Amino acid sequence: MTHYDLAIIGSGSGNSLITPYWDDKQVALADRGIPATGAFGGTCLNVGCIPTKMFVRPAALARTPEEAARLGVEQHTVGADWPAIRDRIFSRIDGISTGGRQYREGLSNVELISEEITLTGTKSFRTASGNEVQAEQMVIAAGSRPVLSQVPGMDLPQIHTSETVMRVEQMPQRILIVGGGYIACEFAAIFSGLGSEVIQINRSIGLMNQLDEEIAAAYSQQAQQNWTVQYQRTLAAVEERSPDRDGGPAGVTAHLVTSDGREEQHDVDLVLVAIGRTPNSDLVGAAEAGLDVLEDGRIAVDEHQRVLSAGEPVEGLYALGDISSEAMLKHVANHEARVVAHNLEHPDRLRSPRTHAVPSAVFSHPELAQVGLTEAQAAEAVGAQNVTTKTQRYGDTAYGWAMEDEYGLMKVIADRRDGMILGGHAMGHQASNLIQPIVHAMSFGQDAYTAARGQYWIHPALMEVTENAMLGLEVPVPDDAPL
Repeated sequence: MTHYDLAIIGSGSGNSLITPYWDDKQVALADRGIPATGAFGGTCLNVGCIPTKMFVRPAALARTPEEAARLGVEQHTVGADWPAIRDRIFSRIDGISTGGRQYREGLSNVELISEEITLTGTKSFRTASGNEVQAEQMVIAAGSRPVLSQVPGMDLPQIHTSETVMRVEQMPQRILIVGGGYIACEFAAIFSGLGSEVIQINRSIGLMNQLDEEIAAAYSQQAQQNWTVQYQRTLAAVEERSPDRDGGPAGVTAHLVTSDGREEQHDVDLVLVAIGRTPNSDLVGAAEAGLDVLEDGRIAVDEHQRVLSAGEPVEGLYALGDISSEAMLKHVANHEARVVAHNLEHPDRLRSPRTHAVPSAVFSHPELAQVGLTEAQAAEAVGAQNVTTKTQRYGDTAYGWAMEDEYGLMKVIADRRDGMILGGHAMGHQASNLIQPIVHAMSFGQDAYTAARGQYWIHPALMEVTENAMLGLEVPVPDDAPL
């Protein structure tokens, strides 16, 4: 058995735990690599946040003729060079991943274990090759993975998840996307923007139904105008078709079942299954090692990110990121990593991660962003009579006029008794940036009026959408409020 001062399982946000504090200590970093490629560095870098946004940008550029036409400018997108886009993206991504691996391999105090592991105790594990590892302290940051539909045909090469679809050899002419959440909606926008015929199915009515009801309804309406969306349908099976007469690649026939029992078929080049992600706690054997695992598969942690066993925190054992966090967000995992790094180095002064005002964004078309409570959640939390909301349309601001914007929205929710912001929701151009002043106000305890009037807002920038939304709330004006 090999003994280490620190063992880390996962090379995503867990990789950042190796600070200079550990320079004179022995660290084990275990990571099997991304299943499809063996890449080092976690989901965000290799198959998540970063490469997807690098596809979002060219897809948005390909859509510019639609927006230009509203302004009297005639443009035409000739086409999208999928191999060139893909290779540009992954030449950069793969280089960063390889460089990260080589850097860790070059450190004398770090041993990189590039294989699957199974926990054998609260601070020990066994590698796939049979080596036993034990550590004084350990962090489980093994992430999550896509969920596949449990139907016939999931082993066909034309079936993809978010972890494989970005590397396909050629852009599909016709793609079926299964799911109505953020991954499905981002890829629907990417492929439709680049020129594929997209069919998106969802078992319920509406897309992005976890968002505020008003925003989700507005987004669903826009999505239905941008690509084909079919509701109350589930995937029943997929079967391979023969190659076409021109020698093109074999496609598949996707068999669907509607909520009323009817059967439908779609002939497509590939199927993207994007119905959610599940924590990798089962892959590392967390429950078998005596760790507490929640119903949704997350490893249970306390307020300091310490892993629980029989309801009690295990000293020196932490978890972070997708494997333990309800919010599967990279910025949350990074923050938790900073907290865990502190706690590892200062066990006598434990700190807790922030859980208030956690924002997120969906880089679809239109873009979406949110923070805090929905209107329904706010009504439940403080009483409907105490809730005030304002929905500001982009098109009712000066820059909105410049854009001739037809659908952008910013919705702010506050407590009418004291003006404290309870939530913010945006849909439209640069929504992920426009939401940030709301995040700032919520994070630092500013009431909506003070946040709006206590600073200058550049006129006529699009950020006036956020300013006007806060000013439109029915909230008290403090006696010493700025003018």
